[in-house]
Formats: sequence, C-alpha cells, structure tokens
Amino acid sequence: MTKIKKIPLRQCICCREMKPKKELLRIVKNSEGEVFLDKTSKKSGRGAYICNNENCINRLLKTKVLNKVFEMEIPSEIYEKIKEDFIG
Repeated sequence: MTKIKKIPLRQCICCREMKPKKELLRIVKNSEGEVFLDKTSKKSGRGAYICNNENCINRLLKTKVLNKVFEMEIPSEIYEKIKEDFIG
C-alpha cells in the first residue's frame, strides 16, 4: 500500500482561499519585529501567506491587512518593499 503524502495547505490573508503552501508567498515578522517577504519559507518568525498573484498583492497594499495579522502598525515602506520583491 502506497503512503499518500499530505500536502500542507495555508490560507491567503487577502482572498481567504486555502491553497498548497508551495503556491503561496510567505511574509514573516521575526522576533525583532521586522516584516519581510520570505522567499525560502524557512525563516523563523510568525508567518502570513498570500497568493502569488497581482490581485492579492494589490489588495494587501490597499487594505493593509498585515497590520491586523501581525497586531502592529506596519510602515508603508514595508508594503512597498513587498510589492517590489513580488515584481522583481
């Protein structure tokens, strides 16, 4: 009998869709309070996931949902950096 590997699912903080973890971008808040895009998905800290598409990135910038997720005021420069990292 073959063992079926479970695919870890995560919920996008913008559209609330459940998707495989590998399809999503991870945004991390580390213990120093820094917030950044984690391209490796291996950095330590509190993670939030977002779809790897422009609609969700734009919604993230417009609604500033990270403020609620990480329970802190996120500077607009960080949102801009996330957008740059996504595009670049």
